[in-house]
Amino acid sequence: MSTASEHAGQAALSICEALLLAMNDRGLLPEHEIVGVLRDAAATHENAVGTDQETENHRAVADLINAIISGGNSVRRL
Repeated sequence: MSTASEHAGQAALSICEALLLAMNDRGLLPEHEIVGVLRDAAATHENAVGTDQETENHRAVADLINAIISGGNSVRRL
């Protein structure tokens, strides 16, 4: 069963993804800059320190962001 926190995370991801797509569609950010933003976010989580559980959570977030980059979800590639 999902928690309120998981719902908030899914909502935030959807909103951010929609914003990235809109910025690309409007020509505000080119694809390479959007991918750069995503890579920076992933790197932040890849380099995070903390307890084993915190590190595991950060790694899962980084993996998700890298999957978004690989899948092209936040950029409409031609």
